[in-house]
Amino acid sequence: MGFLVALQFLTIIPSPLRREATPQEFGRSLIYFPLIGLGIGGALYGLDLLFALFLPSAIANILLLVTLVLLTGAHHLDGFIDTCDGMASGRSPQERLEIMRDSRAGSLGVIGGCCLLLAKYVSLLFLPGPLRMAGLLLMPVLSRWAMVGAIFAYPYARKGGGMGQMFKEQASWPRVTLATLIALAASLLLMRLLGLALMAAILLILILMASFLRRRLGGLSGDTYGAINEVIEVCVLVLVPLISGGYF
Repeated sequence: MGFLVALQFLTIIPSPLRREATPQEFGRSLIYFPLIGLGIGGALYGLDLLFALFLPSAIANILLLVTLVLLTGAHHLDGFIDTCDGMASGRSPQERLEIMRDSRAGSLGVIGGCCLLLAKYVSLLFLPGPLRMAGLLLMPVLSRWAMVGAIFAYPYARKGGGMGQMFKEQASWPRVTLATLIALAASLLLMRLLGLALMAAILLILILMASFLRRRLGGLSGDTYGAINEVIEVCVLVLVPLISGGYF
């Protein structure tokens, strides 16, 4: 059931699970976050091969971004926008969390979202052909792995329950380890030993970003998990060719 919960939470793909998931199932779903990411990446790479047959690369990359947003229901993108609003406003952690809870997007959040999508587009545009498989597959794998690490390693900021708190309470070393092994296997398969360097770089970025958010908010929340996912996606697209020497 953990796989179905992860599928339901991370994508808009209909799940055969017709009831509310238990807290234990939410916890088990963390194991499968990188695996769901691999499925998302596989869909993107398949479309990339298809689009390359008849579309200019600029248009194909736009369609890949649209597919990614639609496939994930813009769930993580919304969290990034809310986080931008909260980080730019409020004087106290509680005020920032309340701003992030507001369903209305502020101007800074919209600007941040536009900048994020532009960064993804440019990163895709300059992703070399030989590295497109690794980039498109590892982008959602490592970003979802980073979310699992953030959920486990950092305190939850909001009080009074919520889906994010259920994930936090059920996160454990064995589940994080299994998720890490899945991400590691994908990285080694696609980039060999360079995959280890990529994961190490992503881990460092995660620590820096999550620590900053913790200082500003007193912990992390569902919105910041989404923000971490979005930022790590961009970082993977930039780092894959950088680590592989594809820019040189």
